[in-house]
Amino acid sequence: METTAFLTRLKQAFTGAATAEPLPEPDEKLALGALMVRVALSDKVYHLTEISEIDHLLGQFYGLKPVEAAKMRATCEKLAKQAPGSDDFAHMIRETVSEDSRIAALEAMWKVAMADGKRTPEELEVMEHARVDLGLSAEQCASARVAAKGH
Repeated sequence: METTAFLTRLKQAFTGAATAEPLPEPDEKLALGALMVRVALSDKVYHLTEISEIDHLLGQFYGLKPVEAAKMRATCEKLAKQAPGSDDFAHMIRETVSEDSRIAALEAMWKVAMADGKRTPEELEVMEHARVDLGLSAEQCASARVAAKGH
């Protein structure tokens, strides 16, 4: 039995194949993280500044230490890659948190979008879809953007 496990690990090391751990069922926290990752990836470039901002925000929102926030972001990256669309994550947040928390989520997404110092049409499109899916108005989105800029 031990020999089989060793051979399996050895084969995985040489082939690069690993047994992937199943991802956790998304909740509103992971959904927000996945949305922030999607915003960061929308322009096809994942800047270190965006990664750092996501880690910072996850730590701030959920009281996580830096390593815990980075691990959570890594899980969110996997969820964002495997999930079909951002609207599922936004709907999960919309259905489970207050309007103030949804505005805070949108503000966090704006902070990530602004982290690299560039605005792209793809980022703006993701942000607009998120706003609608979160059930927020254009005015609330504009206020969240201004608040994100101010921090």
